[in-house]
Amino acid sequence: MAKDPVFRYSGKDVDVCWDERLCIHIGECGRAAGDLFVGGRQPWCQPDLVATGDVVDVVQRCPTGALTFETKDGRVTEVPAPYNQVVVTYNGPLLIQGDLDIEGVPDDMPGVRYRAALCRCGHSGNKPFCDNSHEQANFRDYGAVGETGDGNTEEGGALAIKALPDGPLLLAGNLAITASSGRDAWRGKNAALCRCGASNNKPFCDGSHKRAGFKTD
Repeated sequence: MAKDPVFRYSGKDVDVCWDERLCIHIGECGRAAGDLFVGGRQPWCQPDLVATGDVVDVVQRCPTGALTFETKDGRVTEVPAPYNQVVVTYNGPLLIQGDLDIEGVPDDMPGVRYRAALCRCGHSGNKPFCDNSHEQANFRDYGAVGETGDGNTEEGGALAIKALPDGPLLLAGNLAITASSGRDAWRGKNAALCRCGASNNKPFCDGSHKRAGFKTD
């Protein structure tokens, strides 16, 4: 019988779930002030040691969707960020937040409805999600964004994300792209983002996946 990849840490008022399939150990949880997450402790997550509001705050800092929470009374639930944003990280994945509709994602990954780290190096074994393969692959892209988009200023609403077989990520919906420098670089409604690692116009697709023979399976 396969091991369940989702670990539940139960508290009196709120439970925390951790999905090891999505975690790339950025450390927003472990470095948060307080005693919710303490490395080397068993169990490392203890929801009863902090207020429910602090549990919610720390869990929602996780940029990959690996952490989620469930309050026992159901009165507090996660809601999407008020705007859809893609952060192009330095030598790393695309960090996306908002009202996300990622095609083909199973129901047992609820966190990626709001937060996700998507591969852009082409080497992840967990596509479309990042699994830190960019480190072993020596992927290099410092996260600059050269284009500006169509200037759309609308925010929020559903953001549909489709990973084309052997091709780019297609994003449809109100969207802002932030360069790794923190600059609000691009705004628009539709974008095709590179996930093969070979584009000369990163983070955007330029058709290089065809020349590179990029395969998603």
